Amino acid sequence: MGVTLPSKGWAAAMGKMFSDVAPIRVLIVEDEFLICEWVAEALGEQGFAVHTVSNARDALRHLASAPVDVLFTDINLPGGMDGAALARRARDMMPELGVVYASARRMPDAQERVPGSIFVPKPYVPTLVGRLLASARKSTAACVPA
Repeated sequence: MGVTLPSKGWAAAMGKMFSDVAPIRVLIVEDEFLICEWVAEALGEQGFAVHTVSNARDALRHLASAPVDVLFTDINLPGGMDGAALARRARDMMPELGVVYASARRMPDAQERVPGSIFVPKPYVPTLVGRLLASARKSTAACVPA
C-alpha cells in the first residue's frame, strides 16, 4: 500500500503555505565583528530576518525606523550605553519587543533587565540562540497587556 501525492499542485500549495509565514525580525547588537557575522549568518539560515549594528546608538536609530520583533544584544557595548540600558530604551519605544541579552562577563541584575527577557551566556550555540529568540518573541507578546 502506498501514498500518492499530487505532484506540482501539492508542492506549490506547501510552498505557498510556508512562504506566508513572516520571518522573525531580529536586531543583533554586537561590537565583536566576527561573532556578529557568525550569529547573523546562522540565524539567517534558520529563517530569521536579521539586521546587525555594533552599538546602542545605531540600534536605537534602527528601532525607530524599522519593525523589529526581538532585540538580541550584548551587555558590554561601546559608546556609553550598555545592552541593559539599550533594552530599557528599546522597550519604551516598542513595548512588545522581545529581548535576549548575551555576555561572557556578567548577567544583568533583575532590576536591570526588562520583564520577560532572556539571558544567554557566551559562548553560545547559534541554533540554541534561534530557539531562545523565538521563545522571547512569544513570551513577551504573552506578557504585554492588550
